[in-house]
Amino acid sequence: MKKIIPVIWFEKEGEQAAEYYTSIFPNSRLKESVYGPEGNLITRSFEIADTEFSILNGGMNIDKNPSISFTVKLNGKEEIDRIWKELSKEGDVLMPLDSYDFSEYYGWVQDTYGVSWQLMFTEKKEISVVPGLLFTKERYKEAENAIRKYTGVFDNSQIDDLYYYGEEQLIEDKDALMHGAFQLENQIFSAMDSGLDHAFTFNEGISLMVLVDSQKEIDELWDKLSAVAEEERCGWLKDEFGVSWQVVPRVLNTYLRDEDNVRAKRVMDAMLEMKKMEINLLEEAYKG
Repeated sequence: MKKIIPVIWFEKEGEQAAEYYTSIFPNSRLKESVYGPEGNLITRSFEIADTEFSILNGGMNIDKNPSISFTVKLNGKEEIDRIWKELSKEGDVLMPLDSYDFSEYYGWVQDTYGVSWQLMFTEKKEISVVPGLLFTKERYKEAENAIRKYTGVFDNSQIDDLYYYGEEQLIEDKDALMHGAFQLENQIFSAMDSGLDHAFTFNEGISLMVLVDSQKEIDELWDKLSAVAEEERCGWLKDEFGVSWQVVPRVLNTYLRDEDNVRAKRVMDAMLEMKKMEINLLEEAYKG
């Protein structure tokens, strides 16, 4: 089954960030690391609850912004207070921690690394994390189209809820999406439109990586998602809404983690020459 993993881009402080997040959030843990042939960290994965994240040390800084954020639902207000204190210590408060019509205890904060978190109280005992897409600027009013597009691309997908701003909201576009909940590959996501004068929209700072097992899956996803030919590189693509995706065969990490640095470097060099990933070429590079 395909697996969709949010990827957070850093210049070189990714490992520090992964350790930071797993020290703050409950039910979290560090997972695998992938190092380059010269011993430099390339990726580090970690989990919060059942949601897996990947850190990418990309060698250059790409500012992260709230166009993709993560809603963490917790059943203890004291726990929310503790996490909020840590995330907001050197971060920026986007919505104060308070009671709102949609939640009795909620806040939105951008942390010291630029990653945005929405903390929300829930009666459920299980902690959950939901990646959310915010459609702004020229992408405003495209949230519902994106949901319908993505649920048509991925298997094991469905639209759970669509809520529109409606007449009670003091905005011009009553049919804009106030909140949409949907599933891709049995993973929960959310999306909403915002017509406010935001200075940001989607970029590569936070992307979505799809892990697959076959070239057929790579080809199909690439054909359905890629909409900007000049943005195709190293398994990355950009869709018609500006969201960045990575379509990656699972075997790639196996090759890159190989103890033989020469083989791992051949694979890395081959990957850097690709647009869409080609499993047979990666295998040829691995075998030499």
